[in-house]
Amino acid sequence: MPAQEAITIRSMSEPDLDAIMAIEQVSYPKPWKREHFLQEIHSPLSFPSVAVFDGTVIGYVCLMSLFEEAQIMNIAVAPQQRGQGVAAMLLEQSIVTARKCGAQLLILEVRVSNAVAIRLYERFGFVQFSLRKKYYANNEDALLMEKALALAYQE
Repeated sequence: MPAQEAITIRSMSEPDLDAIMAIEQVSYPKPWKREHFLQEIHSPLSFPSVAVFDGTVIGYVCLMSLFEEAQIMNIAVAPQQRGQGVAAMLLEQSIVTARKCGAQLLILEVRVSNAVAIRLYERFGFVQFSLRKKYYANNEDALLMEKALALAYQE
């Protein structure tokens, strides 16, 4: 069980992709392909980050920011590291980055069945604003959530 202070958050890079793909495969019924992550790494509108413990990627988040809106596109933590605050660290990093980009709103979508994630997002001040019926491949609904961002103080 890693102590949070031993976990670092940094920008995602191509050498991280094998570890990311391993986490992605066990985290989602319809996982992203490697090409999706490559696009995130190379897009000027994307700010993908990884959580690293002892030299190993244990989680990641893909954030896209455009003008006043930012969106968490993908977030996952390795199964053996879940429940230890890694997702919260990645979420906090996303909020900070979105504010730095000038976003006033941060949005995300989550499966209605993912109660653990929904509780985490609510803890960070996200609120439900819509529902996408039968959004996922298995016809599960997607809950759309948003968080208003106070802009970071700028001198």
